[in-house]
Amino acid sequence: MSLRRRPDVGRVGRAAATLAAALLLPSAAPTVARAQEMAPIAPGSLEGRPPADELSPLQARLDAAAPGSTVEVEPGEYVGDLVVDKPVHLEGRGQPRLVGSGRGSVVRVRADGVTIEGFAIDGRRGGDLSRDSSGVHSAARNTTLRDLEIRDALFGIYLREANGAVVERCRVRGIPGKDPGEKGSGIHAYNMEGFRFDDNEVVDVRDGLYLQNASKGTLSRNLARDVRYGLHYMFSDDNVFEDNTFENGAAGTAIMYSERLVFRRNRFLRNRGFASVGLLFQSCDDVLAEDNLVADNARGVFIEGSHRITLRRNVIAGSDVAVVLYDPDGGHRFEGNAFVGNMTPLDLVARQTDTVFVGNYWSGNDEPDLDGDGRSDRPYRLTSVFDHFRGNLTAADLLSDSFAAVAIGMAERAFPVLRLVPVEDASPLARPPLLPGVPRPDAGAAGPSLPGIAASLALGLTGAAVLSRGRRPSTGARRGAKMDGAATP
Repeated sequence: MSLRRRPDVGRVGRAAATLAAALLLPSAAPTVARAQEMAPIAPGSLEGRPPADELSPLQARLDAAAPGSTVEVEPGEYVGDLVVDKPVHLEGRGQPRLVGSGRGSVVRVRADGVTIEGFAIDGRRGGDLSRDSSGVHSAARNTTLRDLEIRDALFGIYLREANGAVVERCRVRGIPGKDPGEKGSGIHAYNMEGFRFDDNEVVDVRDGLYLQNASKGTLSRNLARDVRYGLHYMFSDDNVFEDNTFENGAAGTAIMYSERLVFRRNRFLRNRGFASVGLLFQSCDDVLAEDNLVADNARGVFIEGSHRITLRRNVIAGSDVAVVLYDPDGGHRFEGNAFVGNMTPLDLVARQTDTVFVGNYWSGNDEPDLDGDGRSDRPYRLTSVFDHFRGNLTAADLLSDSFAAVAIGMAERAFPVLRLVPVEDASPLARPPLLPGVPRPDAGAAGPSLPGIAASLALGLTGAAVLSRGRRPSTGARRGAKMDGAATP
């Protein structure tokens, strides 16, 4: 496995001693058991077998099970921590409840090929962040975690060097009332590859999904909400994200120092903190984002220090700034997107840019389409003198939708007084495009996806349908198509 650009972090060290000597049957004499337990664990090292008085009553059954066997657990409550050190299938019937000791990870997987499914897991608000205490902690390959409900654990699921891990249909709820800095991520993947995360839900943790040095994975239909970062992501290449939702984050999502990523049909919603971003790319290369909904964020898309970021057929709507761009020569491309109801289309923090904007729909574009080819007759300028004021005077935001802002923009186009960086969409769409792949803003909505989102989305997404209401002001009969692409009655 390549460790290109891997940072030197405290948790990369392996355990100094083998775990095998620590795995005694609980029925052994207490003095012998204590002698075989691992020494106190230094910060950043791997949790081993807990003391006998902290073990789950299920430990004896696991210790006696043959490798490759299935251990079925009946309904009930089992208090204590559990170490799985052989390849077994641990299956809960009627969702038995595993209640941890409150001093470390509730379930510790230390053997390859382990499957755990069908349990409710309670971390009892305890453990140690420096030891990555979790509801389930795995440091083994080919771990499968399925249909788990985890709550009150510092980390929900922590996967450390767990190549081939599968996490599906798990629900993680953090510790209510605890500061984000005092708890861990919902699902944390570190230094691994070839994983799959499907249909999981993460709520009220520090970061929903945290990937660090985790590559060649797929993440589908996951939900992370009410968190700091919905997705916190570093040094992780060749991953595919499809049909996920990241919403209501204090900071949004952050993708950093990674290459060859694909984002399809995801939703980045309601990230409204001081510096929140729907979708941030920092020092990333060769990224494709298509058919995503990026809506009601402080900043829709943020790109800095990156190369060849392509966004096509996305809806970017209801944000204070649709695109924040720092790169003068990144080779980025925006094509076929719908920009709807954003206060500002572009904040360019550079003297120039080679980014291409072509064939996008801009709700603020009032240029006519006199020849009827579906595109405005003149390019649409993404920057204006008022946006220049906004970039230098925060209070100008209060007037961004006012008649004064419109008047300043019209005057600047007629009588240019500032030499602004000319960033234009050379052939903007005159009407909203049909974008059937873009998901709805509300997860529970039924029916086909719609192409965009109403301009009122900035006031809230509840009950809104993507570009399904109203018509764009027209200059002729050909502009009468509804925003959802349906035939005009």
